[in-house]
Amino acid sequence: MAATSIIYRRELSSFLRSPLAWVIATLVLIVDGIYFRGFVLKGEQLSALVLERFFWFSSGMVMFAGVLLSFRLITEERNQHSLVLLNTSPVRDSQIIVGKFLAALTFLAILLILTVYMPLLIKVRGKITGSQILVGYFGLLLLGAATLAIGIFASAMVKSQLLAALISTAIIVIMVFLFQFAKTLDGTVQSVLQELDLWWIHFQNGFMKGVLNLKDVIYYLAVTYFFLLLGVKTLEAKRWQ
Repeated sequence: MAATSIIYRRELSSFLRSPLAWVIATLVLIVDGIYFRGFVLKGEQLSALVLERFFWFSSGMVMFAGVLLSFRLITEERNQHSLVLLNTSPVRDSQIIVGKFLAALTFLAILLILTVYMPLLIKVRGKITGSQILVGYFGLLLLGAATLAIGIFASAMVKSQLLAALISTAIIVIMVFLFQFAKTLDGTVQSVLQELDLWWIHFQNGFMKGVLNLKDVIYYLAVTYFFLLLGVKTLEAKRWQ
């Protein structure tokens, strides 16, 4: 636990001091703000619909930020040969993965907090509840956690940062469109693929509408755990290569 805490603090400090991390944060906030002003608040609309549109676009930005914040976490250590030092120290691979994941998730949470004023403006001007906002942000955080876990897994697989970014993006895109692909199928296979979808079923039909379903929470936690476990196993395999 102490080793995880040390890695977490080191990685979070790296995020907070990294110009690239703040460029990513600035880009996400600017695009989010432009969309909110230009499209979400466009014309006379029901406040609940406005909030849904905000979370719809924000979910895309969260996945985008998740890839950019995670694809370099392991590849950078490997390219700088600092991963060798970690591997030869009394630190388990799971502690490396979890420490880096929690640091990236903390930074992503900070980024999300900086956007809270947007739904609060909707609340002031319309009729939505604070619980709708909280549920939506909880969903964004869970979606972000799953995306970060996928990015860390991809980062553990390869040495190239570009390749890691492409692999994580490909996995996310495939998982996002599983629902659309499943509609072309029938029976049990269709049901299974729909439930494995990363966005349509568990975010759009739940968190985006301010609806908290336990199965959606369990799904995102399971996806996060699965890809973090894959990342750990990948590091363990490469340790002995």
